[in-house]
Amino acid sequence: MNQFSAFHDESDPGGRVFFSGASRSLIEEDEIELKSVGVDIGSSTSHLLFSTIVLERMDTRYVVAERRVEFESEILLTPYATENTIDAEALGVFIEQQYRAAGLQPDEIDTGALILTGVAARRSNARAIGELFAAEAGKFVAVSAGDALETLMAAHGSGAAALSAAHGPVLNIDIGGGTTKIALCEDGEVKARTAMDVGARLVAFDEAGRIARLEPFGARHLQDAGLSKSVGDPLSPDERSPVAGVMADRLLAVLEGQGEEDFLRLPPLDLSGARPAVVFSGGVSEFIGRPGAVSGDLGPELAAAVEARLRDWARAILPARQGIRATVVGASQYTVQVSGSTIFLDPADALPLRNIAVIAPEIDLGDEIYTGEVRHAVEEALSRMDLSEGARPVAVALPWQGSASYARLSALASGLVSGLHPVLEQGHPLVLVVDGDIGGLLGMQCRTEENVPGAIVSIDGIALSEFDFIDIGEVIRATGATPVVVKSLLFPTA
Repeated sequence: MNQFSAFHDESDPGGRVFFSGASRSLIEEDEIELKSVGVDIGSSTSHLLFSTIVLERMDTRYVVAERRVEFESEILLTPYATENTIDAEALGVFIEQQYRAAGLQPDEIDTGALILTGVAARRSNARAIGELFAAEAGKFVAVSAGDALETLMAAHGSGAAALSAAHGPVLNIDIGGGTTKIALCEDGEVKARTAMDVGARLVAFDEAGRIARLEPFGARHLQDAGLSKSVGDPLSPDERSPVAGVMADRLLAVLEGQGEEDFLRLPPLDLSGARPAVVFSGGVSEFIGRPGAVSGDLGPELAAAVEARLRDWARAILPARQGIRATVVGASQYTVQVSGSTIFLDPADALPLRNIAVIAPEIDLGDEIYTGEVRHAVEEALSRMDLSEGARPVAVALPWQGSASYARLSALASGLVSGLHPVLEQGHPLVLVVDGDIGGLLGMQCRTEENVPGAIVSIDGIALSEFDFIDIGEVIRATGATPVVVKSLLFPTA
């Protein structure tokens, strides 16, 4: 198998990012075209999406002017070597084939996003899959998405979040092979979410209609449909519809606040009796409206059963911008911003930092700032992005407003440090990115008044949001500022 290769100037750690043509530098051109690939590897299916992203310079940063999908790969049933170990070699062959089909070589790709979900995100699988892209690690955003983050990404990738800005509350229902993710979107944002063990490939068949794969929750759905089956037993088309009906009933029960707790993977959803519009995404959504479709799992039957139950329940059913590709559509794109000069850096050699995930806690920066509220907002943001265990460093994006009084800075710093305890106790640096002019003051407050065990990097003049990943280069001696490369996951807008 060919090695994936890339050109990334490791000799210059100061934030200048060069792409596949050695003469191209992002911070020297008024318009940039990037070749991007999104790779989505999940428990059930794997696929790629190739895009061209056009960036235009606007003051000190670049903005996305255009995004064109150039090639959508085939959908591969994720290959397994053993029950829970993905066959990385077979996966690599598939990826190589799709690059060729797109007419591209890996070294022609400027940026990309590698998204691992479900079984693929387990440590041994993630390591093996990561090795397929090891040579491109400097320019790829790699996201191991648990249930919470996958739900969030599906809601944005399907377009449900954007649609909610114009259509009122929208419920994104992403039905995959192993799980169903549900997100309530309002005013362009995800307000609530849950996930449950309902999916098409909990029961899968061979060409003869015999059960080839049966997950524990699949066996429970079979049993509740009055069927006693195991691997190797036939499951006729007439028997599949009742099993799908049981799954659809469980999904509807969750929407009505009556779901069985042991089938939930996240806390229950509270719709308070509302009937929002619905957007379907995920692999099963590809079968909605396609009667008579055939598959090696319960996809067609589950699609028909869910649609039948929600057609009258929902206020409306809206078309998704993306179905099975709802998570992979977020191919990464680069922007560059230059920080303000009022930054705090301790120790001096704490930079550069690479591929730091951004969290954006919803903090009320009123006249009085409350430490407990800040801590809770940070904890919620970590949970939302599946970063609560503290295994990876994070950067906290803060929209600053109001006076920089000691009382306000003290309460903010205390709440930030306590909320980030799982991250900081594992030796990761405290990274704060503020859009206002208080980076130096906030960093100094954290160093002098808070018990921060490791490095502190506090910069300002930078605007970030969730789904961003950043590289922070070394300080530019002539200005005292530092260049920040922002790699975003790019989702549909209204």
